[in-house]
Parts: sequence; C-alpha cells; structure tokens
Amino acid sequence: MTSIKPSAARFAAVAASVVFVALSACGATKAVGLREEVVFWHFWGGRDRPIVEEIVEHFNTSQTRYTVRAIAMPGSNLDLKFFLSVAGGDPPDLLNHDDPVVADWAHRGVLTPLDEIATADELSRLRAWLFPAALQLGSYHGKLYALCNGLDIRALYCNKTLLTEHGLDLPETIADLDHIAETIAPPGQTTSRLRMGYLPDPRRLWAWGVVFGGSFANLHAETAEQMITADSPEIVAALAWMADYGRRYGPSEVAAFRSGEQALTGAAFPLLADRRYAVVMDGQWRVRDLETARQANPSLDVFAVKPLPAPPGGRKNAGWVNGNFFVVPGRARHKQGAWEFMKYWSGFDGHEAGAAVACAAGGWIPASQHVVDQPAYQQALHRWPLLKLFVQLAASPDQVPVPPLPVGSLYYNEVVQAAQEVLYRGADPATELGRASNRVRARLSEVLDER
Repeated sequence: MTSIKPSAARFAAVAASVVFVALSACGATKAVGLREEVVFWHFWGGRDRPIVEEIVEHFNTSQTRYTVRAIAMPGSNLDLKFFLSVAGGDPPDLLNHDDPVVADWAHRGVLTPLDEIATADELSRLRAWLFPAALQLGSYHGKLYALCNGLDIRALYCNKTLLTEHGLDLPETIADLDHIAETIAPPGQTTSRLRMGYLPDPRRLWAWGVVFGGSFANLHAETAEQMITADSPEIVAALAWMADYGRRYGPSEVAAFRSGEQALTGAAFPLLADRRYAVVMDGQWRVRDLETARQANPSLDVFAVKPLPAPPGGRKNAGWVNGNFFVVPGRARHKQGAWEFMKYWSGFDGHEAGAAVACAAGGWIPASQHVVDQPAYQQALHRWPLLKLFVQLAASPDQVPVPPLPVGSLYYNEVVQAAQEVLYRGADPATELGRASNRVRARLSEVLDER
C-alpha cells in the first residue's frame, strides 16, 4: 500500500464489488451475553488457523468481559477491505498484519496509538519486554502503534550431507559461501543446471544490505532526500556482491534457474526439491517443513542453519526481520477489549506461559525473551533444534525491519525491483539503487508535504 491518502474516486471505483463483503464482516456493535464483542480480522489459514482459533477460544474462556470474534481474511486484498471498512465507518476492533504498513497507516491517522489504550506503566514495561526488532516493527515517530506477536527471521539453511560429499564445511564467511557456490555449480557449464550451491534472491538485498553494514534509512534526517539511503556505499556493495553471481553464471541462466522454482507446489522447499540448492536463505517456518519431510523419510539428508556471514567491517548476527503485529483502528468500538486480547496473545503482562504454548504449537518466534524462556517454548526448541538459532537471532539489535516510513511498502518493492534488474538483466548496482532511491525520495517528499 503506497498511496498515503486514498482518494474518494478510488474507493468509489471498487466499492460496488467489495464494500458489502468488507463491511458485513464487521457489523454493528454486539453484546454477547453481558460481554462486549471484539471483532478481530486476521489472514491466517492452513495449518496455522486452528492454532489461532484455539488462542481465541482460550482468551474467551479466560475472562468474562469480552468475546473475540475472529474473522479470517486470507488473500491479497486485506488492505483494501480494511480501508473500505474505515471509509464506511465500521472497521474491525483489531487487525493482525505482517506487511510494512504501520508507519503508513499511522501517518494517515487511521490507527490508535497504544498510549491511548494502555497505561503509561504498561507502555514502559512493554518497551523493555519486547525484543528490539519487535519494538521497531510497532513504532512510528517514537510512538507505539502496533504490538508485535511474532517475528520472522532469516538464516542460511545448509544441506550438510551434500556439503560433506563435496568436501565443504558450513559457511562462516562470505568467501566460504562463494566457494560453496563455485564448487557445487562450477561456472561455464554448457548443459542445463539442476543444482546450485547458493544463489542470491533479489528480495534478500534487504538482509544482505544490513549484513554488509548498511542502513536503509536515516530516520533523524530532516528531509526526504537524506532519509532514504538505499544507494549508500554499503548497500551498493552488497548488491554488487550479489551481482557477481549473475556475472558468474550469466543473468539469463540465473533468471531461468529461479523461474524453475515456480513449479514447486504446496509447502515444497527448494532445499528439499532434488537437492536443488546446498544453501538457501529462508525463514524459521521452514523448520516445520524439514521436520515433516524427515518424518516421511528418515534417511533424509542432514541439515544445519547458520547466521548470514558478514564481510570484513560488516555486522554479525544481522539481517532483515518482519513479523506479525496487532493494530487497533482509530474508529474501533472496543479498543480496550482489543488491547486485552493483544496482551493475551503476545504474552505481555503475565500471559507469557500461554503465549509460549501457542508459539510452540506454530513453530513461531515470540516477540519477547520472557516468552522464549517459558518451559513450553523451551521444550519446542528441544524438539526442533534448528529453531534455536532463529530465536537467538531474534534478540539481536542488528535484525532490522523495513524503515518505519509512510512509504514502507513502496520502498520495499523499489529495492527488490532494483535488485532484480541487476541480478536478472545485468544492470549496474549503483545506478539501479540510485534510481530506486530517487523514486522513493520523491514520493516520500510528496507524502510529508501533504501533512
């Protein structure tokens, strides 16, 4: 969502087809017995939805004042439905999201700052309770607008069996990663490749840029020109290193190899697909995929996880983080009930034990060390040892989200598109990042001038 103030014309164009669906999901305020009903929108489906439903049920039975009604909104139009509900004056009481929209929506004035529904003591304790990345995900201009309930962390999944077969160790440095790539997939091969040692993903420039020592924004700057820093030397260097893979194998070959992954279905994981890669960067949710595969095939290759290796002068235990978070619309009817449910799910304010059970069931990373330390979650780490590294990385101050700017979604997409031009079409890293940065600067300047 990149437009800061959606026009009335835009809403009119789409309202005829979807407004009824969006608004009917909220409905007027309801009393359930003597309880207030809290309408909660979320996007979870598949194997996670039963866990969500169980959390809601447990909250509803844990107290007598509120009843949460969870409404699943899967698909790609959650933002549109939300803004239609806001325009119609009937938003949900609570929404869970995972895209970089907090700053955008807070800037538009459609979110409730948490200091309007939480006490000063609660907020002070919450800031200390959250992991640094979780705190960043919910903040804009020094205020909390969202409460993170789970983090998504990336690391390198390594096929240890395959590496050993080639006489290779797990990667500790950037040079190690390059050596793995060249050993398992030597450049110059004339036949179609079936396997790569490692291949950078354009989306992961957000991670490698941080690892190389870069920062994508200067939030203390006074102008949009100074705030956007995707063309800084460190991030250009990260993309130049990624571009070496395109030059090594040829941009068209890299693009063709990547396109072959579109045939993978369901929960298929490139690391598991006929040993397609020796090393892949991915998130903690793949731990469950590996465990499922191992149960089906006990002779499966052995896998390990490693932090992203940093170059000299880079940042260790660093990367890009996103996560799930709760926001309360500015015109929500039952804000206090929403706040109580947010605390319950995330584990804040004495709810850590229950949150640990839920996170353990989903293989999720909690937003606080206090939840991680609970027995139920420690048992999950014992059951899924690969998850331990992701949880350790979650506590690192160098796990950084998309900058909290009111053009976050646009910024994310522009950086990814610049990386695609470089990796798949052989464009110059500095040129593409400069162009992307200037487009974001121009839009950010417009947005800031609108207020």
